[in-house]
Formats: sequence, C-alpha cells, structure tokens
Amino acid sequence: MSTEKRNESYMLKQSRYSKGKKNVKQYSKNNASKKGGSGKNSYNAYYKKNDDGFQPKSNGKLSYGKKKNLSKSKGYPKKKARKPSVKIAFLGGLNEIGKNITLVECENDIIIVDCGMAFPDGDMLGVDLVIPDFTYIEQNADRVKGIILTHGHEDHIGGLPFLLSKVNVPIYGTPLTLGLVGNKLREHSLFNKTQLNVTNAGQTIELGCMKIDFIHVNHSIPDAVAFAIHTPGGTVVHTGDFKIDCTPITGDMIDLSSFARVGDEGVLALLSESTNAERPGYTPTERTVSDSLDSLFKSAENYRIIIATFASNVNRVQQIIDCAEKYGRKVAFSGRSMVNYMDVAQKLGYLHLPENILIDLDMLDKYMPQQVVLVTTGSQGEPMSALSRMAYSDHRKVMVGEGDFIIISANPIPGNEKTVGNVVDELLKKGCKVIYESMYEVHVSGHACQEELKIIQKLVKPKYFIPVHGEQKHLRKHADLAMFLGMERKNIYIGDVGSVLEINEDYMKELPPVQAGKVFVDGLGVGDVGSIVLRDRKHLGQDGLIIIVASLDVYDGHVISGPDIVSRGFVYVRESEGLLEEVKRTALAILEDCAENNVHEWGIIKNRIKDDVSKLIGQRTRRAPMILPILQEV
Repeated sequence: MSTEKRNESYMLKQSRYSKGKKNVKQYSKNNASKKGGSGKNSYNAYYKKNDDGFQPKSNGKLSYGKKKNLSKSKGYPKKKARKPSVKIAFLGGLNEIGKNITLVECENDIIIVDCGMAFPDGDMLGVDLVIPDFTYIEQNADRVKGIILTHGHEDHIGGLPFLLSKVNVPIYGTPLTLGLVGNKLREHSLFNKTQLNVTNAGQTIELGCMKIDFIHVNHSIPDAVAFAIHTPGGTVVHTGDFKIDCTPITGDMIDLSSFARVGDEGVLALLSESTNAERPGYTPTERTVSDSLDSLFKSAENYRIIIATFASNVNRVQQIIDCAEKYGRKVAFSGRSMVNYMDVAQKLGYLHLPENILIDLDMLDKYMPQQVVLVTTGSQGEPMSALSRMAYSDHRKVMVGEGDFIIISANPIPGNEKTVGNVVDELLKKGCKVIYESMYEVHVSGHACQEELKIIQKLVKPKYFIPVHGEQKHLRKHADLAMFLGMERKNIYIGDVGSVLEINEDYMKELPPVQAGKVFVDGLGVGDVGSIVLRDRKHLGQDGLIIIVASLDVYDGHVISGPDIVSRGFVYVRESEGLLEEVKRTALAILEDCAENNVHEWGIIKNRIKDDVSKLIGQRTRRAPMILPILQEV
C-alpha cells in the first residue's frame, strides 16, 4: 500500500475513533438511519443517561469497529462507587413524650444519640421511672463507639445510669450536660467507671467511621447542641430539642450558619424535633419572661413569693435571682433536683449569684415574708415534689397560706393538666394567691414552633426527612410542614419505637423492627415490674383483695383448720360479716368435695375456689376482687 493510501486509512480510523463525547455523538447522528431513528432520538436510543454520566447500553459495545468500554475512555467520568447505607434505629422518643434515644449505624459502627427516661402515666401504679429497652444495644455492644448527648434534660439523659450498668461506653457532651450526668452517675456509683468527654459547640469528634459536628442551639437549658453526623453513607442531622432565640438569656443565638453550611454540603437525612409542630408562628424569646416577672414582683411587694419551675431551666432561675436582687429579696431553693441543678450550674459558671443573696431553707423563718423568694420544684404537680407537699401540708419546713404569692412558671406537660390543677386548687383553698394562667407570660417554651421548624428544614435541605420527639399528632403535623415546603411524601418517614430505617443516596426503606419498648423502674428493681404486675396492681386498686387460708390433712386432704377469710380493700368486715360467712362456707364445701373425690392437685383446687367464690361475690355485690387461696398441708 502506498504512503498516501496508508495516511488516508489512518485519518479515517482517527475520525471514527476520536476522543470525547462530541465525536461519538456526531457519529451517532450521521448514522441515524442505521439505528431506526434520527438526530437526538437516535442518540438517546443508544445511550442511557444516569447519575454517573452517559453510559452505553449492551456493556459498552459499539456496533462498529473494535470493542471499547467508553466509561474508561478519556472524557468520560468513571462510574462512582455506591455509598454504603446508613441505618437509624429508634428505641424511644416516637409516639411518646420523653425517653429519647436514637441509634445511627454505618459500616459496622454505632453511635447513640441521647438516652432519656419518661415519667410514669397514671395507670403505672407504683412505678418510679420508665426507661428504654436496651436489649438491642446489649446485643451489639462491641459495635457501639460512644454516646453523644444533645442537652441535660431528664428525657435525654435520665436513662444513662441504667444503660451504663450494662454497657460501658464513652460519653460526649457539653460542660453543663456532663456536669449533670456526673451527678447522676455518682448516685449510682458509676462515675469512676465511666469516660466523660467534654465537647463544646463548634467542635468535631470522630467515633469509628463517623465524624460528628456539635452545633450550638437555643433551648430552655444552656449548652444545648444539635449534631451533624458525617458518615460514609452521607450526613445525618439531628436537631435535638431547639428553638430560634435571637436574644437568649445566656450565650449566643442558635448557630444557623452551621446548619446552612452543612445543608450546602449535602444532607442525606434530617431528624428534627416535633414537640411544638402544632403551634403556628415563632416561640417567644426567654426575655419576655423577665418583664412579666418584674411586674409580678412589684405587685407582690407585701407577700412571700414562691416560684415553681423546672429544675433544669437555669435561665429562668437566673431571671428570678436578678429580680430578687432588684427588689432586695433573699433566695432559697427547695427540692432535691433544684438544689442539685443549681449547684452544678453555679460551679460551671452558668448561674451567677450576687453575694449573700442565697440562704438556706432553714433560714426562711428568720426573714419577713416580703424579704424572701422561694424557688421550688413541682411545676408539673408531681406528687412527691416540694410544691405538692406544700399544697397538701406535707412539707417539713414550709407551710403556705394567705401571705403567699405563688407563681407556676411552666406549662403542664400533656397528661399532667389534672395533677397541676389539683395542686392549684389545694393552694387556693389555703388562701394563697396563685399565678398559673398563660396570660401572665411567666413561661415560654424551649421548643421550636412551625416557622422555626420551616427555617431549619430550608437551611438543611435534606433528601429524607424524619420527624422525631413527639406523639403521633406532632409527628404527622411536622410531616405536613415538610410537604408544604416541597418535600415529597415518599421521602418522609414516620416511625415508632423499635423501628429501623435504612437510607442511602438511592432509596429509603424500613427494615424489620428490633426489640424495644418500656422498662419500668420500681425502687431498686429494673424491669421486674411488667404488664402482668401492673394489671394486678390495678385490679387490687379498683376491686380489692380476698385471701382464703386453710390447712389440709397431708394424708386425706380434709380440712384441719379454716378456711379463714381476710379482706383488704373489698368490703368493711364488720358490716359484711354475712357475705364473708357465705364465702367461707363456699370455700369449705369445695375443699371437702375435693377431699372426698381424691382431688389433691392444688392448682385444680385453687381454681375451683377462685371460680365459685368469684361467682358468689359477683352475684351479691357486682364486684370482682382478686381472690387469693392459700393452702398448706399439715
């Protein structure tokens, strides 16, 4: 072949196998007739477009010339490696108020966000606390890299001692949060066994494969933070409890710029609190309470002032102290949790006490009523709180009456309205002047209302949205807000306690649930009170108890003594002797019948006594007491 022919052949080959997308596209256009179409449609028929750029169908094989993988050609981006999935497990805080705890998992590493508790409902008789079920954490203890805490409220840290007694992992939180945690761990003899790592807002820590940014937020307690959790699968933002307060009592306003920065970098999922999702507008600034307190102090110049608030609301207590100083009053604290919180806050510099303003509770009687302010717990009507004991005249050191001006500086938590109302009624009966209505503006919420929730949503710009911290109505309303802002319903997830969600850049799906629920703490017992015990307690509380005691002959089963009848909480014995005598005769007849027929199986005998005595009492009284036969052989 001549040199001219060879050059012509070489140029032809170069034109057919030239570099870059432009020449390939041109070739496809020129050969449109061979592909059964023309122009752009022919090109789209041959190539599919996806997130990784244009890739040829049929494994990159062209219909001409040498086989070639275009994804490796110069000018074509390499196919991106798919990011791993992120799993989020909810062990509490959904469809309930309190008991907040969330697990974030990626590449075999787990971090725990918060570990809270809840207070018992009215039907949880005798129960002191409700904590999460930690079974799933115990089963995966070797993968847990640490616990990160948003703030120091009990519904976010109250379960820690019970978890740390089973699984020892490091804890990360801000100074005030860990100061409060330290007090709790000392009470449970766990302080020296636990690694507490102080982390300030604005810092970043690494736990396993994840990096966590601590972002400053406003709340009703200082040192609250949100988290941007950077995982290999994407960034998950957890707001914790927050509100947007431009004029907080202590510290700076919420760090909105950090939320915006994380949002610009790309956020896979947003977990945002929903407590006030039903409330329109904005949550008022904490400073509105200052003006109300000042006005009330002025009007109560001839009274002793008693203010009930949350022990954890350090900013509110600071405002009370400032007003007391202005009007020349001394301040005393009542309630163990109030004293503990204030002690930690003062030591860490979050509470500023003017010199000689604080007095001991025992010193109250040495001052005129108009010279003191008593700050106490009991704003939620808790039966054992200081204010409740004052209302029912059970407090050892404080008696209340006509000379007292009482301010309840808190809104009732849903479900506590009746107990708070009862305490207010008792105080009014004693002649106290009680300020509890919302019109006095003696309390503002620490949680974001709808407009603030929208702001965070638009700053973070998540791909997926998961409302947390609230009952079903709160979660649903928050989901509606997200959809109003343009979020697709398929990208919103409303879970339940025990739910597990898997998310990555391509999909979101629900996985089988893990073991989760409520564990009851009763005294020193953890988990030994369950639904059956609570059912029995309720039964006893409603209908009372009848105990039937008898001694049987060990040889033939005949009755040697008894049966004796004991009634507790059922009927007054002296007025119901006839009924109890009938119960005795019925039980005796059953025991003798069983002896005559050689029935010696105690389970059968006891069940017959229960059935026949229950039927008798039901016919006579229309009641259903618990019946407890006790038999012994002699």
